[in-house]
Amino acid sequence: METLLKKINDLNKMIVEGNALEGFEKYYHENVVMQENESTPTIGKNANRERERKFLDDVTDFRVANVLSVASGDHVTMVEWYFDYTHKDWGIRNYKQISVQHWADDKIINEKFYYES
Repeated sequence: METLLKKINDLNKMIVEGNALEGFEKYYHENVVMQENESTPTIGKNANRERERKFLDDVTDFRVANVLSVASGDHVTMVEWYFDYTHKDWGIRNYKQISVQHWADDKIINEKFYYES
């Protein structure tokens, strides 16, 4: 059985290589709940797929996504990211983000993103 650390590292690699949607299909649970800081959570794989797709479509220049650190525990992983991109509505964005993933049935069931807004 593949460990959570191997799975999150594979997902991170897919994101860095520009394959975020493929990673989403492979590693996210049908009932996934995703949340940006304290915003209203997005519930379900279909709704989150559309949210992810819209975000990626609105990025006009993607310069870098770097994994700074990764941690793994019982049914949880955490990733510290550095992102640098231009978004059609938000302009130039470069920031660090922490993402926390809770796993069930070998898939991410809950993910929350923490960053300065």
